[in-house]
Amino acid sequence: MRISELSERSGIAVATIKYYLREGLLPAGERSSPNQASYGEDHLRRLRLIRALIELGGIPVATVSDVLAAIDSPEMPLFHVLGVAQDSLSTPVPAAHDADWDRAYEAVRAEMDRRGWDMKPSPQAIDTLTGVIVRLAQLGYRDWATTTLPTYFDSTRAVAETDVAAALTAGGRDDIIDAVVVLTVLGDTALAAIRRIAQAQVSLERLKNQETP
Repeated sequence: MRISELSERSGIAVATIKYYLREGLLPAGERSSPNQASYGEDHLRRLRLIRALIELGGIPVATVSDVLAAIDSPEMPLFHVLGVAQDSLSTPVPAAHDADWDRAYEAVRAEMDRRGWDMKPSPQAIDTLTGVIVRLAQLGYRDWATTTLPTYFDSTRAVAETDVAAALTAGGRDDIIDAVVVLTVLGDTALAAIRRIAQAQVSLERLKNQETP
């Protein structure tokens, strides 16, 4: 297909596709003439993945380049490729590595150790969670790590089981990677929405007998 058709099928503007080509995110098409190139289904798949990472995941172009480099490395084990993709989707929460950080990190480690979870595969996400706990403590929610964190761990294990099962049955290597990215990005949005729906329902049930001010 020509670049105009690639744009139409992907929903991405021609100018943006050309930008991805210049940045090396999208492989060059097969030259059909000095001024024209032909693109295939692999280009369409790659465009959709780039779009999910940049537009939905909010990931910088430089980080997307690192993710795609891992995906394009056939010698890299699939587990490590998935780790690179997942780490790129974690949003760091800046915090000083001081006594508060150490306490928060130990709270995360304790929950993971209690469940027999490995700390090594998800360092970026662990740092993000640690930073969140530090910020919550600074805002006055010092008991959050002991009262709420265990419930978060318990409830999301079932979600993770479903996500991984769906990804691993998506097809070949590229299909699995696509599924991990899409399910993580859109799944995060879905989880946040469901949490708000549940909060509204629980609030309604607990407050319905109270007088409205």
